[in-house]
Formats: sequence, structure tokens, C-alpha cells
Amino acid sequence: MENLLSSIVIVVLILYILSASIKIIPEYERAVLFRLGRLIGFRGPGLIFIIPIVDRIMRVSLRTVVIDVPPQEVITRDNVTCKINAVLYYRVVEPDKAVVNVENYHEATNQLAQTTMRSVAGTAELDEILSERDKLNQTIQRIVDETTDSWGIKVAAVEIKDVVLPAEMTRAIARQAEAERGRRAAIIQAEGERQAAEQLAQASEILTSTKGGLTLRVLRALSEVSGAPSNTILFPLPMELRKIIPGDD
Repeated sequence: MENLLSSIVIVVLILYILSASIKIIPEYERAVLFRLGRLIGFRGPGLIFIIPIVDRIMRVSLRTVVIDVPPQEVITRDNVTCKINAVLYYRVVEPDKAVVNVENYHEATNQLAQTTMRSVAGTAELDEILSERDKLNQTIQRIVDETTDSWGIKVAAVEIKDVVLPAEMTRAIARQAEAERGRRAAIIQAEGERQAAEQLAQASEILTSTKGGLTLRVLRALSEVSGAPSNTILFPLPMELRKIIPGDD
């Protein structure tokens, strides 16, 4: 009986040691290994072995993480107050640095993105924020990526999602857009009149330089008028009659 109990204890102890020694790391994770508190490196993916009690591992995901940066109130360079929110995409490329060099890399990256977005937007004018978002996105991404490089993090992209403006500023922008459309309409109308005047001038030169051209044009105009319902009767006379009518120079 005592031998059976001892065997059971030994089997349980072996199973415990094996379960504590064998770890399975998925493809999208890495295990950062510490031995007696010292960093050894990272292991995985697949089956890894550790020394129970002596070794300790911390799992770090390598998948791309999406951070929804909360709206930040910003005062632009031209003294306009607005709220901006964005989305940041990053992933861990060096798991050992992400564990050792920063306490909570996810929260640290989130806070860094917020402060960087406020700083960059504060140096730009409102028109730049509304029309040149790609430029601001690249600037924010570059700054955040350079700072998080020592944390073993790669920032893939930063995208500004929305810019919320005060109501009075929205109305001012609407009035400005309406005035701009009116200006463009006036320019287009003036350009059309200029082109029409050029065409009329060319047509006049052709008609006056061609013998009988002006008479043909008059006859065509009369035919267009006579085709419409009217009580007016028109009798065209050849231009050559001017030479034989007495008293006509």
C-alpha cells in the first residue's frame, strides 16, 4: 500500500513538472523568457521547454493592434478650436524590448499617439487639417514610430477619422464655400462670353471677306424668323440693288 501511494505521488510530481516545463506558443505569439530574473530572449512559436520555478515567460502577441485614439481638443495655429480623433495601427516586432523597456507598451503607445496628435494639429491651420490629412497622418506616424522604436514597436499607419468643428465655424465654412462657388460661376460665365465674342468676330470677318456671304447669312436669318408663327411678312432684297436705286450711294 505504501509502495502504491509512493508511486502515485511520483507520477503526479512528474506530470506537474512536465506540465510546468512544456509550453506551446502559437504562431502569432512569442514567449519572452526570464531565468532567475535575467532576460534570456524570446522563444517560439511551437513547443518550448523551460525550467520550472527557475524560468518565467511572458507571452507577447505579434498581431497588428488597432487603437482608437479618443477625440482630442486642439487649438489650431489660426486659433480655431476643434476636436480630432484618429486610428493607430501598430505591431510588436521585438518582444523582448516591448517587455523590458516599457511597463505597458499598449497604454504607452496610446498616450503617445494622443499627445503627438495634439502637438501636430496645433502647428497646422484649419484648412490644412481639413484638406491635407495625408500629410498630418504621415507626420504623426513618423513621430510616434521614432519614439516607439526603442520599445520594439512598429507603427504601421495613423489615420485621422473625423474633425468636429464648432457650429459657428461650420456656418462660416458653408458661407465661404457658397461664395467660392459664386466666384467660379462668374468666371465660367465671363470665359464663355469671351469665347463667344471671339467666335462672333471670326464669323464676321469670314462673312465680310466672302462675296455674298453676308447676303446668305441675312437670308438664313429671315428664314428662321419666317418659320416661327408671326403676322410679319418679310421681303428680302439683294444687296446689289443698292447700286441701281437712285440717290443711294
